[in-house]
Amino acid sequence: MAKTHLLAIDQGTTSTRAIVFDAALAPIASEQREFAQIFPAPGWVEHDPEEIWASVLATARAALARADLTAGDIAAIGIANQRETTLVWDRDSGRPLHNAIVWQDRRTAPACDALRAEGHEPRVTATTGLLLDAYFSATKLAWILDHVEGARAAAARGTLAFGTIDTFLLWRLTGGKVHATDATNAARTLLFDIHRGAWDDDLARLFAVPTALLPDVRDCAGMFGVTDPALFGGAIAIRGVAGDQQAATIGQGCFAPGMLKSTYGTGCFALLNTGATAVTSRRRLLTTIAYQLDGRRTYAIEGSIFIAGAAVQWLRDGLGLIREAAQVGELAARADPHDQVYLVPGFVGLGAPWWDASARGAIFGLTRQSGPAEIARAALEAVGYQTRDLIEAMHADWPAAADAGTVLRVDGGMSASDAAMQFLADILAAPVERPAVKETTALGAAYLAGRAAGLCPEPDTFAARWKCERRFCPRMDAATRARKWNGWRDAVRRTLSGD
Repeated sequence: MAKTHLLAIDQGTTSTRAIVFDAALAPIASEQREFAQIFPAPGWVEHDPEEIWASVLATARAALARADLTAGDIAAIGIANQRETTLVWDRDSGRPLHNAIVWQDRRTAPACDALRAEGHEPRVTATTGLLLDAYFSATKLAWILDHVEGARAAAARGTLAFGTIDTFLLWRLTGGKVHATDATNAARTLLFDIHRGAWDDDLARLFAVPTALLPDVRDCAGMFGVTDPALFGGAIAIRGVAGDQQAATIGQGCFAPGMLKSTYGTGCFALLNTGATAVTSRRRLLTTIAYQLDGRRTYAIEGSIFIAGAAVQWLRDGLGLIREAAQVGELAARADPHDQVYLVPGFVGLGAPWWDASARGAIFGLTRQSGPAEIARAALEAVGYQTRDLIEAMHADWPAAADAGTVLRVDGGMSASDAAMQFLADILAAPVERPAVKETTALGAAYLAGRAAGLCPEPDTFAARWKCERRFCPRMDAATRARKWNGWRDAVRRTLSGD
């Protein structure tokens, strides 16, 4: 019997989702499960690896059941994952040594500061395209080796394995037979030379990471092994892997240089395709691998905002202003249009283009009239302001993209908010396009798996099939836009730790 379906596993920061796609890449069944966020100390964020693994199994099995399919119907699995989140486990038992240290975690900021003070950042950036920041994996990995008793000795013996979430899932799904990652995830570790496409021994020494810990690096689409038959009632080939933001770039059909997408989940991540050229940023953005197919790397400039949808979660869980995230738009719509409140969501520092790990969240512009509605509107507007920060920096780094004009493709949970997307178009003074298939991260993972399995077409054909569900066009007048933007820039200046 022909295998005509694909299973995408989208392992995100706050939840895991599994979606079954048919051969035409239409989603036919899905399941989602949230898992706990662990905060051991201020600025520290962890996940329980076993809870993540349980959520992957549960959602994948439930999605297959909803689709009334078995393992024999699935041509391939594609995996998309939260990037940079770091795990170390024992190769024999498969047991993690410590909770996963999440990409948002700031505990290694002092180590990054020390390396920067020693003058290492130019070399790191030239090789990896990244900055010396606690966001990335290398200092998290070194922290685990230094703080778990016996870990360094075990690493020296070669009995431990390191991985980001994709690598951990591959290990578990294949019953410990595969220790691998793809180029997009490797490129987020501070250990990978994005120009040579290989781990860098000098960087491994700099971060005190034994190279025996590191996984094999592969293309995004290809054979990554097969699942243990006991997991799903039969073996399924795993043929696609990409970091979640790169998977979303693929799902949005952004294969041409100059195309731009932004994903609004826990954080916000904008990627600008720069083709075969690894553009060096002069404004502290990241140069990264957008995808690697058939051994050829395509690059992107990336800007990362640490808090986007997480600000809505804070309104719900921290302040109790809403019961459900979907209520934020309705609450924000009741805000006084003359009351201008700014929320700078530096809860775990500020990302690009500021990269201020010591900054913390702040609210400006409060008056006696300010209330829940004004704060809710400020949380939504902060996403638009931060996106403009990123895009202006991208266009300054690569003027060719600015000359071509901006059309921003959006996805992720927060893109469902019409209010947030309209403000985004207004503050950018540019069209914002929301796709018909909103789960573009899962779609990108499914496409990679399907391409490797021979079910899906080449990128150009896939991109031509992309469909827009709604296009948001700017409606704000230029004077209002300038006033609001100037207020935001002043609020950020006041929030930066140097002021």
